[in-house]
Amino acid sequence: MELRQFFTEDGIKLELDGSAKDDILKELISLLKLDEKSEGMLYKMLKRRENLGSTGIGRGIAIPHCRSLVVNKLRVAFGRKPAGVDFKAIDEAPVFFFFLIVAPPLEVSNQYLPVLGKIAQFSKEPDVPQRLLSLTQPAQFLALLEEKGV
Repeated sequence: MELRQFFTEDGIKLELDGSAKDDILKELISLLKLDEKSEGMLYKMLKRRENLGSTGIGRGIAIPHCRSLVVNKLRVAFGRKPAGVDFKAIDEAPVFFFFLIVAPPLEVSNQYLPVLGKIAQFSKEPDVPQRLLSLTQPAQFLALLEEKGV
């Protein structure tokens, strides 16, 4: 299993508009192209998850994630905010890169935790934050995932 197989170009936004945590979450959710009701439910689930503790893991990276009935298979999205956002990350630094993961409550393939782990592993690579910042097209993000082999 490689991360690259879960991402599509239309699920990647390199210039997020939001300037606050809630705005960013809504924008990431919109990349999944769900109906309005599902987007609202998913937003509430992600907010609940964030209230337990920020998904900002440090190094400018956050991985908002949850399980929800609004999806029937694992869905992911990537967003970048070059100016950074206060996401209450564990290192208290601004977050620039957002990996959204949503999976159904009962998932036959059980990929939710492995995907979360692979994103965390990818994020720890020394050159990843700088490389993510220099992307100009979604295809470059996909190529970086392939290059890193995660």
